[in-house]
Amino acid sequence: MINRKKVLSVVLAGILAVLMAGCSTEAEKVAEVPEAENQQEAEVTPQEETGGNGDKLVIAFSQTDNVGGFKIAETESIRESVTAEGWELLFTDAQASTEKQVSDIEDLISQKPDYLVIAPREAEGLSTALEAAKAAGIPVILVDRLANGEAGVDYVTCLQSDCVWEGEAAAKWLAEATEGKANIVVLEGTPGATSGIDRREGFQKVLEDYPDMKIIASQTANFMRAEAQKVFENILQAHGDEITAVYADNDDMTLGAIQSAKAAGLKPGEDIIFIGVDGTKEAVEAIKTGEIGCIVECNAHFGPGVVDVIKKLENGESVPTEIISDDMVFDITNIDTALERAF
Repeated sequence: MINRKKVLSVVLAGILAVLMAGCSTEAEKVAEVPEAENQQEAEVTPQEETGGNGDKLVIAFSQTDNVGGFKIAETESIRESVTAEGWELLFTDAQASTEKQVSDIEDLISQKPDYLVIAPREAEGLSTALEAAKAAGIPVILVDRLANGEAGVDYVTCLQSDCVWEGEAAAKWLAEATEGKANIVVLEGTPGATSGIDRREGFQKVLEDYPDMKIIASQTANFMRAEAQKVFENILQAHGDEITAVYADNDDMTLGAIQSAKAAGLKPGEDIIFIGVDGTKEAVEAIKTGEIGCIVECNAHFGPGVVDVIKKLENGESVPTEIISDDMVFDITNIDTALERAF
């Protein structure tokens, strides 16, 4: 077992050593934890010490919320992977509240876990929680989204998708499907969530090359289906027949908007093109029925990657400070693959 009271100081020493060696900090685009070469790394040294409860590792997981296909799949992936190793899992659900997530993390830290896994609700607001974990000598692993802090210092690594690429891929698919002409409604995720911010950055970057593709309305629905249904109902009343496409930061909001479109007598896939991000089974099935045109995958199965990171750290090995998933674009042309990979 490693001496976790020394983890963060050793991580920082490892980062400084790598920087002096002139190593690259570019993350590799991989689904699993790769062997780290030529990039910034976090490293710990093995010491003689038992886990948090004296006989096995204790892993704490702070989830931002456990609602919707993506978050449920993410939680189950981490739960199954951790328990399959015979480790103990401590779990909290922040119920979409940053304040509660900070409180949850402080409670988890008081239970002295060996590792703390966090799915941040937003980039801002977790600095005090990260500081508390660092002071307690508990290594932090981020999943899905970033929190403000220095990789290798305030947290060991972040496992996530390339969300800028996801937004770019969605916009490129839409440009091809519409021959570069569309009036677009954007349904945004939680304000401050890095995943949504990055996706919209990539989406808008591509639109710069298509002057006839315009965003006519953009509003948050907090990644929630029910909220997206209400938001899009209001947008339909304001813009009506102008709308030709809807891009949403996740599948649940896409499905909520589809419900509103149907209630208004519109045919999703014909009257309005819908695009989502994630790859949930329900949304992928909607590609098959023609209601959704495209889904850019954001794989929720972070559990195996988290376990790999922990095992490497326990063995004193180095890990990249960013680990990027290898995602795909789904539409009717590869629906069989989409169904196989859906969660």
